[in-house]
Amino acid sequence: MNGYPYLPPYAPSNVPPYGYWRGGHEQASYQSLQTALELVRQAVQGEREDELFYDYLISVAPSEEARTIIASIRDDERKHNRMFRKIYADFTGQAVGAGQEEAFEKPASYADGLRKAFFGELAAVERYRNIRAGLPARFYRDMVFEILTDEMKHADKYLYLMLAGQAK
Repeated sequence: MNGYPYLPPYAPSNVPPYGYWRGGHEQASYQSLQTALELVRQAVQGEREDELFYDYLISVAPSEEARTIIASIRDDERKHNRMFRKIYADFTGQAVGAGQEEAFEKPASYADGLRKAFFGELAAVERYRNIRAGLPARFYRDMVFEILTDEMKHADKYLYLMLAGQAK
């Protein structure tokens, strides 16, 4: 037992039962704002390569349904990019600078592209959880929650395309 009847047994014993409160209304987080902002910067800087990747998948998709699904994912990713740029600018007062231009590597096949996209979405969920945890205000955490749920939805859509025989 950790000494606090309201905490689960795995919670660290040095955490007060109601958390540490900043300014009387925001609870402390296990991630830092600096870590969150660095992850936001990294997420935004890969946008050009992502755009080329989605354009490739759309161009080789075997059906109109697949093209429509992938285009909807691409459009969501553009929205996420705008949201992350806003978060970064609001906290730093600066725009995200251009990253190193990474060369787009065309997947060996459409099926390989879908697999890469599927696992990319799952990895994004893990990174974005850390972003959300480091943001100090509910407004921004809610923005990242929207992005997180979209990423989970995207993974499901890619899985659907793979299982529905669209990955031939």
